Amino acid sequence: MDIRPLSETYAVSPQIALEDLEAIRDAGYRAVIDNRPDAEIPDELHTGAMRAQAEALGLAFFANPVIGGALTMQNVTAQAEAIAAAPGPVLAYCASGNRSSIVWALSQAGTRPAAELIAAAAQHGYQLAHLAPQIEALAAQKSAS
Repeated sequence: MDIRPLSETYAVSPQIALEDLEAIRDAGYRAVIDNRPDAEIPDELHTGAMRAQAEALGLAFFANPVIGGALTMQNVTAQAEAIAAAPGPVLAYCASGNRSSIVWALSQAGTRPAAELIAAAAQHGYQLAHLAPQIEALAAQKSAS
């Protein structure tokens, strides 16, 4: 398990295993967001198994499968809603942490400058600079509504 904090309340990780969930809870995370579609992973890591184990440990669990190269606004909205509903710090995971970083940055548009969101991800090797125009456009939409 490789936890990479992007903010005080949100971290990403490459794929986690069932046995990692206890350590995630013990590290202070209170919610887990699964950004990985079941079709990409072995049966034992499917959403249902991960949810059951997380909830048995007292963690909130949210499934928001993001298909590589096919991110939707529904994914962005679902990520924002999961973060807002989480009872404490969130750990989101996918194959490498990249999709969890991208959907986070887009979901947080307007809460912090785009450059800060991009820099937070870059500290852990996630290159999101190409998303700056999208983050800024989403922030403008939020401020207009």
